[in-house]
Amino acid sequence: MVKIAPSILAADLLDIKNEVINVDDAGAEFIHIDIMDGHFVPNLSFGYNMVKTLRPITKKILDVHLMISPVEPFIKEFIDAGSDIISFHPEADKNTKEIISIIKKSNCKVGIAIHPNIKIEEIKEFLNDIDLVIIMTVIPGFGGQKFLEDQVQKISELKEIRKNINANYEIEIDGGINYQTSKICIDKGADILVAGSYVYGASKEEYKDKINSIRHLT
Repeated sequence: MVKIAPSILAADLLDIKNEVINVDDAGAEFIHIDIMDGHFVPNLSFGYNMVKTLRPITKKILDVHLMISPVEPFIKEFIDAGSDIISFHPEADKNTKEIISIIKKSNCKVGIAIHPNIKIEEIKEFLNDIDLVIIMTVIPGFGGQKFLEDQVQKISELKEIRKNINANYEIEIDGGINYQTSKICIDKGADILVAGSYVYGASKEEYKDKINSIRHLT
Protein backbone atom coordinates (compact mmCIF):
# COMPACT_ATOMS: atom_id res chain seq x y z
CA MET A 1 0.00 0.00 0.00
CA VAL A 2 1.27 3.47 -0.87
CA LYS A 3 2.54 5.60 2.03
CA ILE A 4 1.36 9.16 2.57
CA ALA A 5 3.58 12.08 3.62
CA PRO A 6 1.60 15.27 4.38
CA SER A 7 3.73 18.34 3.79
CA ILE A 8 3.69 20.83 6.65
CA LEU A 9 4.39 23.61 4.14
CA ALA A 10 0.60 23.68 3.68
CA ALA A 11 -0.26 23.32 7.38
CA ASP A 12 -1.46 26.03 9.77
CA LEU A 13 1.88 27.02 11.28
CA LEU A 14 0.18 28.78 14.19
CA ASP A 15 -1.10 25.36 15.23
CA ILE A 16 1.73 23.20 13.94
CA LYS A 17 1.77 20.82 16.93
CA ASN A 18 -1.87 19.85 16.46
CA GLU A 19 -1.54 19.84 12.67
CA VAL A 20 1.15 17.16 12.93
CA ILE A 21 -0.69 15.21 15.62
CA ASN A 22 -3.88 15.23 13.55
CA VAL A 23 -2.29 13.82 10.36
CA ASP A 24 -0.39 11.33 12.51
CA ASP A 25 -3.70 10.17 14.01
CA ALA A 26 -5.27 10.17 10.54
CA GLY A 27 -2.84 7.48 9.39
CA ALA A 28 0.01 9.29 7.63
CA GLU A 29 3.26 7.32 7.70
CA PHE A 30 5.59 10.27 7.09
CA ILE A 31 5.68 13.97 7.96
CA HIS A 32 7.25 15.82 5.02
CA ILE A 33 9.32 18.91 5.86
CA ASP A 34 10.43 21.18 3.01
CA ILE A 35 13.54 23.20 3.79
CA MET A 36 14.05 26.15 1.41
CA ASP A 37 16.81 28.73 1.59
CA GLY A 38 15.78 31.47 -0.87
CA HIS A 39 18.90 30.64 -2.88
CA PHE A 40 18.53 27.19 -4.43
CA VAL A 41 14.81 27.90 -4.76
CA PRO A 42 13.10 31.32 -4.73
CA ASN A 43 11.36 30.88 -1.39
CA LEU A 44 12.16 30.61 2.32
CA SER A 45 10.59 28.08 4.66
CA PHE A 46 12.11 26.34 7.68
CA GLY A 47 15.44 25.43 9.19
CA TYR A 48 16.62 22.51 11.27
CA ASN A 49 14.79 23.95 14.29
CA MET A 50 11.49 22.88 12.72
CA VAL A 51 12.71 19.28 12.66
CA LYS A 52 13.85 19.62 16.28
CA THR A 53 10.44 21.05 17.23
CA LEU A 54 8.48 18.24 15.59
CA ARG A 55 10.63 15.34 16.76
CA PRO A 56 9.07 15.03 20.24
CA ILE A 57 5.55 15.38 18.82
CA THR A 58 5.43 12.32 16.57
CA LYS A 59 7.08 8.95 16.14
CA LYS A 60 6.25 8.97 12.44
CA ILE A 61 9.05 9.30 9.91
CA LEU A 62 10.34 12.87 9.55
CA ASP A 63 10.98 13.11 5.82
CA VAL A 64 13.22 16.15 5.31
CA HIS A 65 13.62 17.55 1.80
CA LEU A 66 16.52 20.00 1.53
CA MET A 67 16.12 22.60 -1.21
CA ILE A 68 19.25 24.45 -0.20
CA SER A 69 22.70 25.19 -1.62
CA PRO A 70 25.27 24.35 -0.45
CA VAL A 71 24.11 21.21 1.37
CA GLU A 72 27.10 19.71 3.18
CA PRO A 73 27.66 22.46 5.80
CA PHE A 74 24.14 21.97 7.19
CA ILE A 75 23.78 18.18 7.18
CA LYS A 76 24.93 17.61 10.78
CA GLU A 77 22.30 20.04 12.14
CA PHE A 78 19.50 18.17 10.38
CA ILE A 79 20.81 14.80 11.54
CA ASP A 80 21.12 15.98 15.14
CA ALA A 81 17.65 17.57 15.04
CA GLY A 82 16.06 14.14 14.57
CA SER A 83 15.50 13.65 10.85
CA ASP A 84 14.70 10.09 9.76
CA ILE A 85 15.29 10.71 6.04
CA ILE A 86 17.30 13.54 4.50
CA SER A 87 16.94 14.10 0.77
CA PHE A 88 18.80 16.71 -1.25
CA HIS A 89 19.32 17.85 -4.83
CA PRO A 90 22.71 16.69 -6.12
CA GLU A 91 23.10 19.73 -8.38
CA ALA A 92 22.99 21.92 -5.27
CA ASP A 93 26.39 20.75 -3.99
CA LYS A 94 29.48 19.35 -5.69
CA ASN A 95 30.08 16.89 -2.82
CA THR A 96 27.17 14.52 -3.52
CA LYS A 97 29.02 11.31 -2.63
CA GLU A 98 30.41 12.78 0.57
CA ILE A 99 26.95 13.99 1.63
CA ILE A 100 25.46 10.54 1.00
CA SER A 101 28.25 9.00 3.06
CA ILE A 102 27.77 11.42 5.98
CA ILE A 103 24.03 10.74 6.13
CA LYS A 104 24.44 6.96 5.80
CA LYS A 105 26.92 6.91 8.69
CA SER A 106 24.29 8.51 10.92
CA ASN A 107 20.97 6.96 11.89
CA CYS A 108 19.28 8.64 8.93
CA LYS A 109 18.28 7.30 5.56
CA VAL A 110 19.39 9.28 2.52
CA GLY A 111 17.51 10.39 -0.57
CA ILE A 112 18.11 12.17 -3.85
CA ALA A 113 15.52 14.65 -5.12
CA ILE A 114 15.08 15.15 -8.87
CA HIS A 115 14.15 18.58 -10.20
CA PRO A 116 11.88 18.32 -13.29
CA ASN A 117 14.83 19.46 -15.41
CA ILE A 118 17.04 16.61 -14.17
CA LYS A 119 17.08 13.31 -16.05
CA ILE A 120 17.31 9.92 -14.31
CA GLU A 121 20.60 9.27 -16.12
CA GLU A 122 22.15 12.19 -14.22
CA ILE A 123 21.60 10.54 -10.83
CA LYS A 124 21.96 6.90 -11.85
CA GLU A 125 25.45 6.54 -10.32
CA PHE A 126 24.00 7.14 -6.84
CA LEU A 127 21.03 4.77 -6.96
CA ASN A 128 22.75 1.81 -5.29
CA ASP A 129 23.72 3.97 -2.32
CA ILE A 130 20.44 5.66 -1.41
CA ASP A 131 17.14 4.80 0.25
CA LEU A 132 14.78 7.20 -1.51
CA VAL A 133 14.30 9.06 -4.77
CA ILE A 134 11.97 12.06 -4.79
CA ILE A 135 10.50 12.82 -8.19
CA MET A 136 9.44 16.47 -8.25
CA THR A 137 6.19 16.86 -10.19
CA VAL A 138 6.26 20.63 -9.75
CA ILE A 139 9.04 23.18 -9.99
CA PRO A 140 10.39 23.25 -6.42
CA GLY A 141 9.90 26.37 -4.38
CA PHE A 142 6.21 26.86 -3.75
CA GLY A 143 3.24 24.72 -2.74
CA GLY A 144 -0.06 24.43 -4.60
CA GLN A 145 1.39 24.18 -8.10
CA LYS A 146 -0.02 22.30 -11.07
CA PHE A 147 1.07 18.66 -11.43
CA LEU A 148 3.60 18.07 -14.25
CA GLU A 149 2.34 14.83 -15.78
CA ASP A 150 5.35 14.54 -18.09
CA GLN A 151 7.43 13.65 -15.00
CA VAL A 152 5.44 10.48 -14.29
CA GLN A 153 7.46 8.41 -16.75
CA LYS A 154 10.40 8.73 -14.34
CA ILE A 155 8.54 6.38 -11.97
CA SER A 156 8.64 3.60 -14.56
CA GLU A 157 12.30 4.32 -15.32
CA LEU A 158 13.26 4.13 -11.66
CA LYS A 159 11.27 0.93 -11.11
CA GLU A 160 13.05 -0.73 -14.01
CA ILE A 161 16.49 0.40 -12.84
CA ARG A 162 15.73 -0.71 -9.27
CA LYS A 163 14.91 -4.17 -10.53
CA ASN A 164 17.91 -4.37 -12.85
CA ILE A 165 20.53 -3.29 -10.30
CA ASN A 166 18.83 -4.94 -7.31
CA ALA A 167 18.55 -1.63 -5.44
CA ASN A 168 16.27 -0.91 -2.48
CA TYR A 169 15.28 2.75 -2.84
CA GLU A 170 11.66 3.84 -2.53
CA ILE A 171 10.08 6.20 -5.07
CA GLU A 172 8.40 9.28 -3.66
CA ILE A 173 6.31 11.77 -5.66
CA ASP A 174 6.23 15.39 -4.51
CA GLY A 175 4.02 18.08 -5.99
CA GLY A 176 0.44 18.59 -7.12
CA ILE A 177 -0.88 15.41 -5.52
CA ASN A 178 -4.67 15.11 -5.35
CA TYR A 179 -7.25 12.38 -5.94
CA GLN A 180 -6.67 12.25 -9.71
CA THR A 181 -2.88 12.64 -9.80
CA SER A 182 -2.34 10.17 -6.97
CA LYS A 183 -4.06 7.46 -9.02
CA ILE A 184 -1.72 8.15 -11.95
CA CYS A 185 1.34 7.84 -9.69
CA ILE A 186 0.13 4.70 -7.91
CA ASP A 187 -0.64 3.02 -11.22
CA LYS A 188 2.95 3.68 -12.31
CA GLY A 189 4.36 2.22 -9.09
CA ALA A 190 4.98 5.10 -6.67
CA ASP A 191 5.76 4.03 -3.08
CA ILE A 192 5.21 7.35 -1.27
CA LEU A 193 3.05 10.39 -2.07
CA VAL A 194 3.68 13.84 -0.63
CA ALA A 195 0.44 15.78 -0.25
CA GLY A 196 0.20 19.34 1.01
CA SER A 197 -2.83 21.46 0.27
CA TYR A 198 -4.97 18.42 -0.64
CA VAL A 199 -4.77 17.21 2.96
CA TYR A 200 -4.20 20.39 4.92
CA GLY A 201 -6.71 22.34 2.85
CA ALA A 202 -9.45 20.25 4.43
CA SER A 203 -10.79 20.44 7.97
CA LYS A 204 -8.99 18.31 10.54
CA GLU A 205 -12.02 16.03 10.69
CA GLU A 206 -11.47 15.24 7.02
CA TYR A 207 -7.74 14.44 7.19
CA LYS A 208 -8.27 10.69 7.46
CA ASP A 209 -10.69 10.63 4.52
CA LYS A 210 -8.34 12.77 2.44
CA ILE A 211 -5.37 10.52 3.20
CA ASN A 212 -7.36 7.37 2.44
CA SER A 213 -8.69 8.87 -0.78
CA ILE A 214 -5.21 9.33 -2.23
CA ARG A 215 -4.38 5.79 -1.23
CA HIS A 216 -7.56 4.98 -3.18
CA LEU A 217 -9.05 3.12 -0.25
CA THR A 218 -12.31 5.11 -0.44
